[in-house]
Formats: sequence, structure tokens, C-alpha cells
Amino acid sequence: MKLSARMTASAALLLTLAGAVGCTKLKARDELVKGVQAFKSGKYEEAVDYFQKSVALDPSSPVSHLYLATAYSYQVVPDLTTPENLAIAQKALDGFNAVLAQNPNDLDALRQIASIDRNIHKYDEAKATELKIISLDPKDAEANYTIGYIDWTESYKNATDILAAAGLQDDGLGNAKKSKAVCEKLVAANTDLVNDAQKYLERAVEINPTYDNAMSILNLTYRRKADLECGDDAARKADLAKADEWVQRGMGARKANEAAKEKIAAHGGITPQQ
Repeated sequence: MKLSARMTASAALLLTLAGAVGCTKLKARDELVKGVQAFKSGKYEEAVDYFQKSVALDPSSPVSHLYLATAYSYQVVPDLTTPENLAIAQKALDGFNAVLAQNPNDLDALRQIASIDRNIHKYDEAKATELKIISLDPKDAEANYTIGYIDWTESYKNATDILAAAGLQDDGLGNAKKSKAVCEKLVAANTDLVNDAQKYLERAVEINPTYDNAMSILNLTYRRKADLECGDDAARKADLAKADEWVQRGMGARKANEAAKEKIAAHGGITPQQ
């Protein structure tokens, strides 16, 4: 009798706990829905409040963490490195890392982290994350493009800084008037970056043959490569010719993309295949 009573009491307790847990999860979901509605209305700070409540009610929910981090990420201003902006970025990163703690291969969280790191100029971290994305999804054209874009960005800054120190402005044509010493500095600073940029940008175009943004950056990358042809004017001109080729390919791809958008719009936003 005592054992039976004890089992009955335990069963009742479990049912009570299950009901409480279920009620808490329902409340968490309700806060999540309210947050999504605020987010869709562009009320990101209000959305953060709802998502924080959802996370507090159900800390194990990766969806709540993902939405909270996303709401923070929308408040991050690209290329702004003030303490306030960096603090918001860190909150977003913390949220996405909470998602990764439960699923280290969550591509959505990884892509968001890479984007935030790029926007606050944490380029090494962004590239490392993009490389992980590529390892999980080798056909991710955007990840390849982003690595190439970061490499080009760094090579451009290196070039303009080195040229400015020598009293020169970048002419975008290989800067043929630079001295041998300046050229050697450019070679040391930018060779690996230029090679890496070409590799990943060309891979992005291989995956997506109409990736016009990648083609535009390839044009700029070949202009950085022209900086490195110390004393070899034929090689410099060959790089510039290649840059011009990418300009033309980019224009063609852009036209093709616009035509595709118009075709989709003509079908009410649905492609014929759909």
C-alpha cells in the first residue's frame, strides 16, 4: 500500500511538473511570436525585449536565441567601431554562439557571425567562419565571395597606405610611376592577399556564373595585382586587360540578373518552374 501510494504521488508530481514545463514553453512561444511581429514592423528594440523574455522562459530553445541574436544584429551599423556599436555586435555574437553551443554546424548562425565580424572589421574572425561554412557547404558562393572581398579590402588599404607614404595616389592602373622600393613593399604586403582574393572570387563565379558582385571585385583585384608587376610593364598591362574583361563580364551578368528579376515580376513573383 505504501509503495503504491508513493508511486501515485510521484506520478502526480511528474504530471504537475510536465504541465508547468508545458505552460512555460507556451509562454516562451507567445513572447517569441510577439517578438517576430515587432521585428517585422522594424521595432528591433521592442523585439529584443520579447525575445529576451522568450529565452529566459525557455533557455534551451535555439529558435529564441537565434531570433534574439538576429534582432541585435539588425541594430549593428556596418563599418562603425564605436564602443556602443561594438557592444550591440557582441550581444548579437553571444546569441549566435549560444545557438552554436547546441549545434556547432548551424549554417544560419555561422553566416550571421561572419557577417557581423566583417561589419565591425574583425576580418580574420570573419574569414575563419566563412572557411568553416565552405567546409560544410562547398557550393556556398557567398562565403567564397566574402573571403575574396575581405582580401581585396585589406589589399586596397595596404596599397593606398604604402602609396600615400611615398606621396602618391592610387591611379587604379598599377601605379607605374612608383619606385622600385615602393613596389617591393606592395609585393610583400599584398601578394598573398591578391592570390587568395582571386582564388575565392573565381570560385564564387564558378558556383554562380552570374555573380556580378564577385566579377566587380575581381576587376578591382586585378588592378591590385597590376601594382605587383615591378618593372614588367607588359605584365601590368595584361593585368589591366584582365580587369577590363571582368568589367565586361560583370555588366553582362548584371543585365542577365535584371532580366531574370523582370521575368519573375511578370509572373507575379513566381518563376515559371515554380
